[in-house]
Amino acid sequence: MDETKLSKDRQEVLDRIKEYEAKGWFDKDVENDPEAPPLKPEDVDYLCEKFSSKLFRRIANFVGDHYYLRLIKKEILVIDGMEGEEHLHALANGAILTCNHFSAFDNYIVFHCLRKHFPLKYLYKIIREGNYTNFPGLYGFLFRHCDTLPLSSNRRTMINFMSAVQTLLKRGESILIYPEQGMWWNYRKPRPFKVGGFKIAYRAGVPVLPIFISLKHDETRLDENGYPVQRHFLHVLPPIYPDLSLGEKVGAQKMCDEAYALYKAKYEQVYGEPLVYAVKE
Repeated sequence: MDETKLSKDRQEVLDRIKEYEAKGWFDKDVENDPEAPPLKPEDVDYLCEKFSSKLFRRIANFVGDHYYLRLIKKEILVIDGMEGEEHLHALANGAILTCNHFSAFDNYIVFHCLRKHFPLKYLYKIIREGNYTNFPGLYGFLFRHCDTLPLSSNRRTMINFMSAVQTLLKRGESILIYPEQGMWWNYRKPRPFKVGGFKIAYRAGVPVLPIFISLKHDETRLDENGYPVQRHFLHVLPPIYPDLSLGEKVGAQKMCDEAYALYKAKYEQVYGEPLVYAVKE
């Protein structure tokens, strides 16, 4: 790897990841994203009820799928396989999927591997406000129209968000969340989880299906940033069902803790090392 050809932006991101891990700032954003304008209720059609929303969704899913399939064909995006198909019965009547967040590609990896197993054809993705409002071009179009459910700093918008999420789950849809919160580029360790997505699952009475994506360096090829191309393998972990006798606060936290324990165990199995963070006391 020629250090003179490494992307300065990615070097800065990796330096921040190292710093934030040492400080225990696991949910802090490491990317140089601009401040996001608030997403107002009239700016998003969560349930895709308008004709224009349905049209743009159709176009975005077609364009997005072909874009990522070309990346796979060119081996820019490499998926080596998956395990755990026996756990996919949890998708039958609505589920929250969780995934470690390390790449702009990880949600498509989940969709690509599981697309034949969704009872309904869509995979909804909960995304940050800035991803919905800030990005121009192709990625911005996909962020706004490929079955995304943006969070918002606007309270009224979040009321609509919570209502839409419950509606989607109760009609049997699958929704992907990132319980770690921000994306840490090419970071292999599962980070501590936020409980919010598990509260959503508990409230709807649906299971959480944990998915861990492991990474391996390609031995011969570098990406456009000068770093080794990552090879991905998807691990579907056992589903976690809500214990409705516990109440939302306790029950959701129990689901969150169980999911993290599964990620930790899978990380240690795949990489052959204990999950230890470089946190400086």
